[in-house]
Amino acid sequence: MQKERFIQALYRIIPKTNVLIEKEELHPYECDGLSAYKFLPWIVALPDTVEQIQKIMALCHNNNIPVIARGAGTGLSGGALPQENCLILSLAKLKKILGIDPLTRTARLQPGVRNLAISEAAKPFGLYYAPDPSSQIACSIGGNVAENAGGVHCLKYGLTVHNIIQIKIISCEGELITLGGQGLDAAGYDFLALITGSEGLLGIIVEITVKLLPLPEKAQVLLAAFNNVLDAGKTVGDIIANGIIPAGLEMMDNLAIQAAEDFAHAGYPKDAAAIILCELDGTVEEVEQTILEVEKIARNNHATQVRISKNEQERNLIWKGRKSAFPAVGRLAPDYYCMDGTIPKKHLPDILNSINELSDEYQLPVANVFHAGDGNLHPLILYNANIEGELERTEEFGAKILELCVKLGGTITGEHGVGIEKIDQMCVQFNSLELQQFHAIKQAFDKNGLLNPGKAVPTLHRCAELGAMHVHNGQLPHPELDRF
Repeated sequence: MQKERFIQALYRIIPKTNVLIEKEELHPYECDGLSAYKFLPWIVALPDTVEQIQKIMALCHNNNIPVIARGAGTGLSGGALPQENCLILSLAKLKKILGIDPLTRTARLQPGVRNLAISEAAKPFGLYYAPDPSSQIACSIGGNVAENAGGVHCLKYGLTVHNIIQIKIISCEGELITLGGQGLDAAGYDFLALITGSEGLLGIIVEITVKLLPLPEKAQVLLAAFNNVLDAGKTVGDIIANGIIPAGLEMMDNLAIQAAEDFAHAGYPKDAAAIILCELDGTVEEVEQTILEVEKIARNNHATQVRISKNEQERNLIWKGRKSAFPAVGRLAPDYYCMDGTIPKKHLPDILNSINELSDEYQLPVANVFHAGDGNLHPLILYNANIEGELERTEEFGAKILELCVKLGGTITGEHGVGIEKIDQMCVQFNSLELQQFHAIKQAFDKNGLLNPGKAVPTLHRCAELGAMHVHNGQLPHPELDRF
């Protein structure tokens, strides 16, 4: 279908003001939070209702027009990056909280609802939504589901997939489908978990029912500073080994500490080689007892300073520094490249040493921020895209970090998704038969490959060309599955 005819068809579904076609209007949609890659969209549509989305999807399916769903644009893997002749389907206008049920402790939400807004709306009922990505002030719940986002409190309370019970999606043909249920479990295949983290490849998320938790009676955060990163890493391991499950357990190295402190003024010791932030929540007695156990562990591992929040204001200030780390690091260099690998916690010292060695090799500084309790790494590689070849060197550096994570028994992504950023590392983590299965699932949901093409799952030929994957006798199995 020609562009002009397609635009006229869109006008019959949504108001003209909701269809963006001028260059000035399209620029805000040319990238997500991973701004290293940019591409001007073909057309952007901003529907107001689920019914409009159904009609748009049917129109695109009937005319073979690819669709890229977009939330708040805070993603960090290029998952919402426009492609040539693809419609960008923005879900930003679907931002209603459809209902909060304090008896079942659930909330029904449209995909454009901000993560933080859920807890704000639930607070009068003594409830909150646990997953809290650092971008929670801006990121949307639909995007959280698409990427299976975590946050600083995911150690105790789980990722997005552990905190939702039902979602509604629109298929590539425009059919509205409900997955999961209103109870704690639903019969049949676990399609809810399959869609969570599927990065827009299997359907358009249009409604989410999330679990809400009671606000804890007490929460305190402990900040411990160390003269070397190894002592901080050992402290993390010892806390978990002692049977303590903190609500959050984070770690930052010196460069990240300095950036966050200059930005947020949270009282971080700028001369420390590393700090850990350990939050305990629960009853007053439980928190008061456990926080002393954590302090003892930290001091046994040569902590040079231990600080415990005295009130809610101080607790929030300490966390403000950590949650400001990403934007704060942006003040240190013209650009930074955020990685998102995971490793078994016992390898934390090993990966830190390796990252420091790679930093010296590539002559690129790195600020390290970790969800240390669950082994999710966020090395932030500082670079200048205006220097010729520096972005390419940065990407190579980042790829080596992810490949090292796989070698140590981890994965290439913990919560940011694959998008386009890590698509080549998928060839390292998965073999040809595993990738073949991914393609078979994709074909079952989206036979013509119209949903977010070119993202998350590489073609088998791409992996073979990279030489990063085993192929059987030099042949790719089922080449008909290689076109998505």
